Amino acid sequence: MRDRARDRAVARARTPLGLVRAEPDPGFTVDFDGRELPALPGRTVAAVLWSAGIVSWRRTRDGGEPRGVFCGIGACFDCLVTVNGQPNQRACLVAAAPGDVIHSQEGTGHGDFEQ
Repeated sequence: MRDRARDRAVARARTPLGLVRAEPDPGFTVDFDGRELPALPGRTVAAVLWSAGIVSWRRTRDGGEPRGVFCGIGACFDCLVTVNGQPNQRACLVAAAPGDVIHSQEGTGHGDFEQ
């Protein structure tokens, strides 16, 4: 048993977290369309949604086609969501924060305007 514990300690020391003796911050939750989702520090909104099994969170203006992450680097606008009341946020670029309220988006995300 003692050798296993030592082996685990050595293996941990060789990981990036172990090498810098980093301890990640604890996880938190965000609200997505009324559903509480777990999130980890440093993850984007898209990563939080993906890890919860959600791959589509926007509908297009014309035709209502489902969209999610397409490019993953902020070049396209397929992954738009509303975060804390701000529409048209690219889920692949916005870091999730504790207590964020995220809504899927229809068209332009401006409910008070015709689409």
